[in-house]
Amino acid sequence: MPDGQLRIAMLSAHSCPLGTLGAKDTGGMSVFIVELARQLGEKGHLVDVYTRVHDPQDRQSYELGQNARLIHLRAGEDEQVHKLAVYSYLPDFACNLENYRKSNDLNYDLVYSHYWLSGWVGEYAKQWWGVPHIITFHTLGAVKNSLGIGEDEPELRIATERDLTGSCHHIIASTEQEKEELIRHYGASPEKMSVVPCGVNLELFQPVNKEMAKRELGFQDSKIILFVGRIEPLKGIEQLLRAVPYLKNHEGLRLVIIGGDERTRHEIEELQKLATELHIEDSVTFLGLIKQERLPYFYSAADVCVIPSYYESFGLVALESLACGTPVVATDVGDFRNIIHQGETGYVIVSNEPVALAEKIDLLLSRSNPDIEFARSIRNSVSSYSWSNVAEAIVREFRPVLANYCLSVI
Repeated sequence: MPDGQLRIAMLSAHSCPLGTLGAKDTGGMSVFIVELARQLGEKGHLVDVYTRVHDPQDRQSYELGQNARLIHLRAGEDEQVHKLAVYSYLPDFACNLENYRKSNDLNYDLVYSHYWLSGWVGEYAKQWWGVPHIITFHTLGAVKNSLGIGEDEPELRIATERDLTGSCHHIIASTEQEKEELIRHYGASPEKMSVVPCGVNLELFQPVNKEMAKRELGFQDSKIILFVGRIEPLKGIEQLLRAVPYLKNHEGLRLVIIGGDERTRHEIEELQKLATELHIEDSVTFLGLIKQERLPYFYSAADVCVIPSYYESFGLVALESLACGTPVVATDVGDFRNIIHQGETGYVIVSNEPVALAEKIDLLLSRSNPDIEFARSIRNSVSSYSWSNVAEAIVREFRPVLANYCLSVI
């Protein structure tokens, strides 16, 4: 093994990182895993990302980039299932992970789990392989339950997350707020946690001329408010819809909502019903899933991107929008207070009350025609958030964990 090279097994048991973004269980975590694996591979580390077969057409192995690949393992039926149902398949997933490792003569220096379901498998891997187990939770069940929005997370998840915070070797949180929540809800030790923010693909997400982008998408002569994300109650989309009637002084206003799939059809229908009740149905467009490669056109065409969430673990959409030169209005969750420069690249507001959302959206819609220089200045505000920088920071956290683990087993 070349000096300094790490052999890393990353686990994403319930959600395939190559799944369609914006679907029910495929969001920022998938972006995080794929982009991080690619960057770690480019830096000379060997990365295998293990996930569950979700479709009979899934190949066992996919190349993600140099030194990085995704490997499908069978666990339960070869189909998409509710993520909680995956829990009963985790023993099969763990056994098939070990069988694959042995049959391919693979060895790893550490196991890096994503989400609590993967953490369950990671605990077995650390024992079988004699390596440290590092975890990023991405979201926390206890925090979701404290909000009282949407379905309650089961006690099984809460208990497993609490156990994992005590038994894993290290936790990488995306924000200081997440670190504090792990301490408050689960009694996590501050000494075994570090904070590394998420990143953005600065090569993909770049400004496109706004008028050209609007023509490309058929939104000429419109003022565009954009939402991008999964369709679920925690995203606060209904509050954004309720904000639109307060913006009637803007001609040609259109709210474009990207995200959702067949499994969220009921939620979309409820939002469409609300739009009708608010008499704004002609001003709201639900586009469903959009390929990531097309998103820069939508971000660039938008006059403002709005993230009205009740909860975010980080907030990748804000980075993507800002990287494309479009300002953001967001609630004070995730890492928005650090990502968004108040009054310069957007606004962070205390809550997603419709009047508060509308006030800040109005300020951005009322600007004189922004030019490409304005877009570039917004983009420059997130230039340090490259995935290359994130990968370097993650490796800096891995190394002392490995060193301490080696000393503990001597």
